[in-house]
Parts: sequence; structure tokens; C-alpha cells
Amino acid sequence: MIMDAIVLVGLPEGTDPAELAGFEADVVELTAQERRRPRRRVVTRAGRVFTLMLPLGETLAPGAILYVGPGWYVTVAAASEALLAVSPRSPREGIRVALEIGRLHASLAVAGNRLLVPDEPALERLLRRLEVDWARTHEPFVPVSTGSPH
Repeated sequence: MIMDAIVLVGLPEGTDPAELAGFEADVVELTAQERRRPRRRVVTRAGRVFTLMLPLGETLAPGAILYVGPGWYVTVAAASEALLAVSPRSPREGIRVALEIGRLHASLAVAGNRLLVPDEPALERLLRRLEVDWARTHEPFVPVSTGSPH
């Protein structure tokens, strides 16, 4: 069954989550990069189709309410992504890694005592050069910054 897409030109404002009690919860999972693309087609877990025509520069935050329908609503979730998890041995090493990641204009997330970066060859080479402890992981990625689009 093909469903007609719902076109969104803005996010609902002033929606109190308490008002949604008893509503069916649906979710659209997006990667960090996808959450930065405000104009795209997305499909929820339940198969609902949306065409996002949000203002340029809009970033969808995990947990944000995307749409409220009759008896149901959709929120945004951070999709699991391939990442490199750095375990700095000291705060100084963590700062050094973050600085070098920033010089490459890459996104960075802080998850407890770890720094998470996209699993990309350039970042892997950087971490090897810096001789820091790191491992591959697959988990949601919510960067503290969005990096540079170039």
C-alpha cells in the first residue's frame, strides 16, 4: 500500500507531551547528517511518509515532535551509525583529539568518557597518527556541533 506523503513546512509549536498521552507514538530514525537536511522524504517505523520542506538551516533534534496527527504523533530519533569511539587517557589528550577533529571540520560527540566521531578513513588515519585508544562502534550519534558542510 502506497501512502500519500504529508508535507511539513514547519514543526508543531507548543505541543505539550502530556497532551499526547494515549496517542500512538511513531518515530522516524535519522542519522546526524540526515537531521541536518531539512528538505527530504522520510518514512516512519509505521510506514507513514513525510516530505520535509522545513526552513533551510533547520536541524531536527532527537526527541523533537515532528508531527501530531489524529490519535498519533511522530518524534525524531537518532539512528545508530558507524562511529569511532576514542577513549582519552587524560583530559589533555581528549582536548588534543577534539582540537584535531575540529581542524578536519568533522562532527564530534561526547558520550561519557568517550569522544565519538564518524567512522571515516580520514578520521581513522588521524586517530592512528595521534596514537590514542579507539574502537569501532555502532550507536546513535548526537554531535555537540554539526561540523562543516564542506
